[in-house]
Amino acid sequence: MPSSDSQQDKPRFQLPQVNDHTDGWGPAASLLPTQFQGVPYAPFSKSDKLGRVADWTQPENREDNQRGGNRGRQNRHRDAPQAYGSGASSTFLYQPEEDESSFSVVDRSAPVRRTHASGTRGRGGRGGGRGGFQRLGGGSNQKTAGGAPSQSARGGGHYGGRGGGGRGGWRDRQQRTRNPSIKVGVDWDLLEEIEYSRLNKLAFDVAEGEDISTHGRLLPYDRTFDRVTTRLERPLQRRDRARYNVTTSEDPIIQGLAKEGKGKVFVTDSILSVLMSSSRSVYPWDIVITRENGKLFLDKRDDQGIFDAVHVNENAHDAPADGDSLNAVNGLSSEATAINEFLATQVLKETGEDGGALDLEHPHPFYSEQDADIPVASVGYRYRSFDLANGEEEDCQLIVRAEIDAISRTSSGNTAYVIVKALNEFDPKAVGSGNALDWRSKLDGQRGAVLATEFKNNGVKFARWAIQGILSGADQLKFGYVSRVSPSDASKHTILGMQTFKPRDLATQMNLSVSNGWGVAKTIVDLCLQLDDGKYILVKDPNRQVIRLYRLPSSEVPVNEEASEAEA
Repeated sequence: MPSSDSQQDKPRFQLPQVNDHTDGWGPAASLLPTQFQGVPYAPFSKSDKLGRVADWTQPENREDNQRGGNRGRQNRHRDAPQAYGSGASSTFLYQPEEDESSFSVVDRSAPVRRTHASGTRGRGGRGGGRGGFQRLGGGSNQKTAGGAPSQSARGGGHYGGRGGGGRGGWRDRQQRTRNPSIKVGVDWDLLEEIEYSRLNKLAFDVAEGEDISTHGRLLPYDRTFDRVTTRLERPLQRRDRARYNVTTSEDPIIQGLAKEGKGKVFVTDSILSVLMSSSRSVYPWDIVITRENGKLFLDKRDDQGIFDAVHVNENAHDAPADGDSLNAVNGLSSEATAINEFLATQVLKETGEDGGALDLEHPHPFYSEQDADIPVASVGYRYRSFDLANGEEEDCQLIVRAEIDAISRTSSGNTAYVIVKALNEFDPKAVGSGNALDWRSKLDGQRGAVLATEFKNNGVKFARWAIQGILSGADQLKFGYVSRVSPSDASKHTILGMQTFKPRDLATQMNLSVSNGWGVAKTIVDLCLQLDDGKYILVKDPNRQVIRLYRLPSSEVPVNEEASEAEA
């Protein structure tokens, strides 16, 4: 047995004293050991860059820094990264060898001189009532962004919407002060103001639409155009055809459906696509809303052509400038609108070829014998019903008039509905081109890059086309790449290629949320159905991502005052 003295001589483990800090994390400041008092300390986080542990060449006044003093040293280090928990611990952090604060970008590009023309404004037309039509090649009496009419509108070329904004940094996007699509009257009652930051969070799923009736006649698509390349290009032909752009409330088919009690909300695909893709739009627009006997009619005004015109590079970083030049906003819009109409006519086969034309259930709803001197364009109108009800108890049927351009006969004998649209190249080196690639050298080998640039510069245009394809139930969207023969001549064009998409595949590829578009439409419809009978107008702010709903004092549709003065 070992003695008790030997047991006491063995080493023993003694538990150190644990200081419990009830008011915070870690040991209390009063319990700091003597050997650590007065030692400089800088708190840090895992995300900080590793630097010096200590710098004895630059003594720090710890007490002054904690009180916010020593401003001279803080000013010298204001550009350095801040350590976690301390605003004056930059001494111990990583410092770049080169002084980045002296870096600057010098703009050596030549300034762009803008020109502004003066004249009269013209009042555009939407096709009128049952008998009105528009000649292809004769100019589109339409109004473009900023409240300015196109070059082909009656009255000549006054172009509004002068670009504004001062000089900014090299990363700043070009800012312009645009004119509203319509002047808000002093007697208009503002009912609602909705920001797109709220609308972008909405989502509403809608099932596929059902056909109520079909009207018109469709010609077959000529599949030889799918083999067109930059080496086998085809000149764009100008063919005179009659097209109709009748607004919702003047459509005789919609009037009959409303009287029969079929549907609660009535709209055309061009108007609904603008509303559903409005989060991407830059140019202003407005929609006239009529509440009558528990029904809603969404219309466009006579002097507003944004619903029927085609714009170019609306979403580009350096969008086309205003003015009357060849590559200005209005000139490009008139050119693009005409190109779309010409291409949709040229790529079709005449009757008797490839199975012939397809006659729908009913004849053309707007064509009359008075227009027999001009052939009507190939078009099919599908009146479709979409269920916007949020539950079985709610009744909210949306009736849409959607358009189809052609049909395509497949090898298996099936018939596919086709919509034809045109992308136009004007001058890749001009101001407003959006850094576009040269199609003649890049289209065949780098079509994906060309299309990606078009998505970036024309996001709202592609979104509208994809939504129109979904609303109409089209099986194919065919895009034609049309370019000027000479960059300085906007009257002669050539077809460089064709590309085919399914509407929903296009929406997925460009990251377009169709459910969000339906959510925006559902929100506006529910808001308007709660109003009393009367006239209302939904206006998109020209310079902010905001839409406003006004109550109009009378039942008359408002008209742009400047357009009315020019008409007089």
